[in-house]
Amino acid sequence: MRFSLWPDNEQPVDDVLAVAHRAETLGYDGIWMADHFMPSTPPLGAPVLECFSVLAALAVTVPRLRLGSLVAGNTYRHPALLAKQAATIDQLSGGRLVLGIGAGWQENEHLAYGIDFFDVAGRLGRLEEACALIRLLLDEPRADFAGRYYQLAGAPLEPKARQAHLPLLVGGGGERVTLGIVARHADEWNTWGRPEVLAAKSAVLERHCAEAGRDPAGIARSAQVLVELEPAGWEGDSRPPTVRGGVGELQEMLGAYAAAGVGEFILPDWNLGRGQARDERIERFLTEVAAPFRH
Repeated sequence: MRFSLWPDNEQPVDDVLAVAHRAETLGYDGIWMADHFMPSTPPLGAPVLECFSVLAALAVTVPRLRLGSLVAGNTYRHPALLAKQAATIDQLSGGRLVLGIGAGWQENEHLAYGIDFFDVAGRLGRLEEACALIRLLLDEPRADFAGRYYQLAGAPLEPKARQAHLPLLVGGGGERVTLGIVARHADEWNTWGRPEVLAAKSAVLERHCAEAGRDPAGIARSAQVLVELEPAGWEGDSRPPTVRGGVGELQEMLGAYAAAGVGEFILPDWNLGRGQARDERIERFLTEVAAPFRH
């Protein structure tokens, strides 16, 4: 199993760079960044770093880790621009980017910045077209696309990504539509949730893969919950999902994720403090909890 870190983007950029370097030194496998422009809850004026600017910085300052967006809000940028950003960052990183994309959900930042906020069907329809369009741009010399929402006419994307096949991750857990998009377009899938949630949704994903004529084993799966390394057991239905437990309890959790087909656990640092306290917690998680599961 891979283990990656998800730094809070509501912190100074120096702190993000520092925790990324710490994660690399400790032996984590990747760094993921959220894509938002402002907080979803007060105080709304809190500083928020822009996802792809940070990933570009990490591409040239952190030489080993996989880097990814978790996840880009499709409605924030035309997908052709997103594909261009992704290919450039992949070049800068030497071929370490995963492009994570989702339908977009945070209504308050759409309203604040004058970005159209569509209904669920409209956002998901645009997401499916965006996935197809991005793949064409990344893989073909010229891309033609005539969709309901997006159009391309002989569009080039040069330089291509450094990777021969830049992985596309789709984030979300909607069983009727989102997991169908995953089955048709994604190399990787991510959603929040405890192991039993991932197991149930993985079964749904496999049904969508059967309908799409695709081997579900070809889709890598990742998940995350907030973690507190304390002997207190599961938190109830908190949002986002939170697990409190000792080393043994958390290892049971990771074993259950592995049994559900999850190949990467992503640790958010949002509740782990800052500075030395955070460094100690991310080290304990990797060296005490995750050690038996690391590949």
